[in-house]
Amino acid sequence: MAQAAPTLPPRSAIAPEHTWNAESVFPSRADWQAEYQQLLTHVGDLSRFQGRLGESPAALADYYQTFDALYRRVGHVYFYAVMSSSCDSLDSQATAMVGQAGALFSQMMAASAFVEPELLAIGREKLLAWVESEPRLSHLAHYVDDLFRRQAHVRSAEVEEVLGLANDPFSTLENTADLLTSAEIPFRPATDKSGEKLPVGQGSINKLLNSPDREVRRTAWENYADGYLAFKSTLANNLTAAIKRDVFYARARRYDSSLEAALYEHNIPPVVFHNLINTFRQNIPTWHRYWAVRRRILGVETLYPYDIWAPLAASNPVVPFTQAVEWVSQGMRPLGEEYVSTLQRGCLEQRWVDIYPNQGKRQGAFSFGWQGTFPFIMMSYNDRLQDMSTLAHELGHSMHSYYTWQTQPTIYAHYSMFAAEVASNFNQALVRDHLMKTNTDRDFQITLIEEAMSNFHRYFFIMPTLARFELEVHQRAERGEGLTAEVMNGLMADLFSEGYGSEMGVDRDRVGITWAQFPHMYMNFYVFQYATGISAAHALADGVLAGKPGAVENYLRFLKAGSSMYAIDALKMAGVDMATPEAVEKTFAVLARYVDRLDELTR
Repeated sequence: MAQAAPTLPPRSAIAPEHTWNAESVFPSRADWQAEYQQLLTHVGDLSRFQGRLGESPAALADYYQTFDALYRRVGHVYFYAVMSSSCDSLDSQATAMVGQAGALFSQMMAASAFVEPELLAIGREKLLAWVESEPRLSHLAHYVDDLFRRQAHVRSAEVEEVLGLANDPFSTLENTADLLTSAEIPFRPATDKSGEKLPVGQGSINKLLNSPDREVRRTAWENYADGYLAFKSTLANNLTAAIKRDVFYARARRYDSSLEAALYEHNIPPVVFHNLINTFRQNIPTWHRYWAVRRRILGVETLYPYDIWAPLAASNPVVPFTQAVEWVSQGMRPLGEEYVSTLQRGCLEQRWVDIYPNQGKRQGAFSFGWQGTFPFIMMSYNDRLQDMSTLAHELGHSMHSYYTWQTQPTIYAHYSMFAAEVASNFNQALVRDHLMKTNTDRDFQITLIEEAMSNFHRYFFIMPTLARFELEVHQRAERGEGLTAEVMNGLMADLFSEGYGSEMGVDRDRVGITWAQFPHMYMNFYVFQYATGISAAHALADGVLAGKPGAVENYLRFLKAGSSMYAIDALKMAGVDMATPEAVEKTFAVLARYVDRLDELTR
């Protein structure tokens, strides 16, 4: 008789030392509520500056001091709510807090909507003169340059206020998808070859797909997809609303397309996006070769998507969380003692990481915080080498945030996603290199290559494919064409079929729903930056590992730059030019070498 299906532990069963350090942000939820109530009365403080920014440099400096303090406080309230809900979407109080905090944040942005129109009215030359004369404005030169670069897309104060207010209702789209997929979709359990039931959820799906039992992988993959398919019309309608939101913002700000709007914000040349897509399509045969090698190793007649994560080595190392921290620390030693000791304190003493899976925990992993908090990480650690890699990835984000927050003023305390995915993949490249050099065991090396290929599969196969999907559905919306679940699923299945080639069996319905399984699709043209990020990361890691003069120093300068310079320029400073396809081509060469090595080790 099959055993009863085990369940993920409730949030209350997770030991406090394994959870994020929420009390370092607010000692209790009562304190959060008190701060929230107080901020409701302070958001209006910004209105006293309206119409006065052009009076003098001192008046402008006073505004920024007031805004910076308010922005930090509201950010703490917002972050605390989002992190609480992400770790337990079954927590209805946390869900309500996200709504409250999101509305508060939107109110603050709407209340400050007058700023950029007033600055533009002051004029570039006068503003730069003020930057020179008023010490409290001395850091604003880059911001002024960027503001006037974006001038054609900044609307009147009234329009900016409306756009700011629209952020709140539009933000519910992603929250709706998150609640539906993390808390309300009932996934049927997977079944192993003996008939035992295994729970399928956002915190367990990756572990199930890595099972050596093909029946576990098949039933987990199918039942996970089927959970989404049961709500495909709802999810498609919700994503269509998000796509139309992107089109609305693009047109309201007078961009020609959603893609242009997304790239222009951070001064990314469109050629970067198109170089990636074109280079990806040219190199799809590398993926076809990998599927052939994997099919040979597994000894199956037909490879299916659920076989992509099947273990290939005879044994898979168990990697407890503390061992993962140690390996990541060793791998990052080329960056120096300060980097490593900060990372270790964060993981082992300051509780940056919400470590283990629980019921209601959001899928995936992310790094999030605010200037003045720790750079926290949410993940579901399952003692695998792949989880160690995820930790290294998120610590790249967190250390990027740490250095930026330590170095930059509030206005530059965030960095674009284009820069963010460099730091995360850079960490993985260094840690992987360290482990390849220090552990020559055949099975360990195969497992490590599997981890690398899993990472490449996500960032260099799935994400470019999703980017192609995203471009197509946005262009259809811009042309006024209808978007339905059938249209989205058909397009997604076509794109994956091209990438899989003849080596892979394609279940069009279940492959077609892949778009719904990635919350990234609610962030306008975000996913392509995973692929550009991994490309820049490998280019920079090569310089550091080769001992190239200035490589470490320039990389740390990049981490500290925040948004004080354009991301494309910060990467040039660090040593890579993303306006050419060279970094993408080189990273496909890295991928090909992994396929070659895997083929050698398994023959």
